Amino acid sequence: MPGPIPISLVVITRDAQDDIAECLASTPFAAETLVVDSGSADHTVEIARRSGARVLSHPWQGFGPQKQYGVRMAVNDWVLCLDADERVSPELARSVEAMFSAGEPPLAAYAVARRNRFLGRWLAHGEGYPDLTTRLFDRRRARWSDDPVHERVIASGRVGRVEGDLMHASAESIERYVAKQNRYTTLQADMLHARGKRGSALAMAAAPVARFLRFYVFRLGFLDGAAGFAHIAIGAFASFLKHAKLRALDQTGRRP
Repeated sequence: MPGPIPISLVVITRDAQDDIAECLASTPFAAETLVVDSGSADHTVEIARRSGARVLSHPWQGFGPQKQYGVRMAVNDWVLCLDADERVSPELARSVEAMFSAGEPPLAAYAVARRNRFLGRWLAHGEGYPDLTTRLFDRRRARWSDDPVHERVIASGRVGRVEGDLMHASAESIERYVAKQNRYTTLQADMLHARGKRGSALAMAAAPVARFLRFYVFRLGFLDGAAGFAHIAIGAFASFLKHAKLRALDQTGRRP
């Protein structure tokens, strides 16, 4: 397909200097590259501009609102939203190009399979893959939710699928990964509490067991070896933390 595709790549960043250049380089087909930065103290902004991106500074509002701000500020109605530590694989790039070669795609939104790297290994089962996530959509018919964490794309009508993998090249240490899960579960508990949800001992006990069985046993996470076990075990513990923090909010009205 000659020339760029009328898609805006939208990436939200903060202190992502080690990832942003490779992320942006993986989408040469996009007609626009937009980076929304929330106060990086490193060289993220400089690298993004040097890579050809338009950079906007915007105070952090939570994942959903921050991404939706970028979508609103984009030049094109079709947007592809990535995190800085994600890369579009060559197969996925070819699939997107093929979709637009015959004109505008018919559906409002399209999901991709995300492949996660954990402890130096590309996961192929469990929660690590295919980890379907909606990232390519028409902003006239779809938008990001307002959730501060675990945000999702809300689309009118059926969501399609694009072939090829979105590579999540996270190089986090266990310490940083667990710290992130701790932050995320606090935000989740706050959100659930604000919506009137209640915590319980049953949920604290059942949710992590159900999550572990689903992804380690039924989704074959055990085939990913030690990395797969650690990934799913931490995820199960995060389920426990979310419900424990929600229970604490029920009892005290304050974060634990």
